[in-house]
Amino acid sequence: MSRKLTVAIVGATGVVGSIMCRLLAAEREKWGEIRLLASPRSAGKTLYVGDEAVTVQAISAEAFEGVDIAHFDLPDDVSAEWVPVATEKGAVVVDKSATFRMDPEVPLVCPEANPDDAHTRPKGVIANANCTTLALIPTLAALDGAFGLRSMSVSSYQAASGSGKEGLESLYAQIDKSAGVERIGTEPGDVRAVLGEEYDAPFGAPLALNVVPKVGGWRDGGWTSEELKVRNESRKILGLPDLKVASTCVRVPVAVGHSQAVHATFEREVSVAEAHRALRDAPGVDLVDDPENMEFPMPIDGVGKPGTQAGRVRRSIDFPNSLEFFVVGDNLMKGAALNSMQVADLVRRELEAKQ
Repeated sequence: MSRKLTVAIVGATGVVGSIMCRLLAAEREKWGEIRLLASPRSAGKTLYVGDEAVTVQAISAEAFEGVDIAHFDLPDDVSAEWVPVATEKGAVVVDKSATFRMDPEVPLVCPEANPDDAHTRPKGVIANANCTTLALIPTLAALDGAFGLRSMSVSSYQAASGSGKEGLESLYAQIDKSAGVERIGTEPGDVRAVLGEEYDAPFGAPLALNVVPKVGGWRDGGWTSEELKVRNESRKILGLPDLKVASTCVRVPVAVGHSQAVHATFEREVSVAEAHRALRDAPGVDLVDDPENMEFPMPIDGVGKPGTQAGRVRRSIDFPNSLEFFVVGDNLMKGAALNSMQVADLVRRELEAKQ
């Protein structure tokens, strides 16, 4: 019988870390020891993986001794410092930061699209894509396989929790402060006057009763880092280096769940019936497309769901070989914790087979 592997969650006390603990508990029988690592200020806390109490350890080189697979959910600069330490100790790292995603020696894996890439990792690292990209990829992979994807234009409507715990708490605070203010949002400047400048963080502007067309940092040409991630990461995962992509990313006053309106053009003629069939059969995709009965993807229905909901599928009127559709994905589940778990399961089976 093969030895059960030791798994670590690095950044275990964050929002995504708590979901990782819940997902690990659901498949506890697959794993041996579970280690929970975080910053020194969190060391000594007790977290639960199901009914199992686990004491949080401070991140250190010694903490990675004997770890087979390590999930990292840390800021970019912290991942850059500690991922090489973990791999030096022999762990395979699944990293959620942006640090390694575009490194040509690091596979960027979404199991619904490119599972085999997880097994070629010269640096011992597998990168998790951005949460916006991961909501798209299962649908794009299915449609590319059916019709040959040539280009896409994407508009995203991204939840406050995409900015972490701070973003979610800021949205709730803004809702509380603006609730009950009569006719707020109907006069110029009144939302800002009620909320004050302190509510500009972390979105750069108030989010309650508003949308903010800026997600991520500014880049050359007026693009944001989030918009470029959608382009570059989709190309890498799908193996389509010349895919034409346009993206506009917008923060909206939703707690959890990134939504995206997609215009996609293909190599051959498409039909709604064929697209429905491809999406219905696709792993990680839940087709929700009965508009006459008000059934279509929405973040309030997608929260907590493991995959991507796709709907509003229709042929473009003015663009040949093109489809319009709408997708919703829980940015904390498939967009972060679940994809990392799926990748780790690919690695687990590989390592166990080698024992």
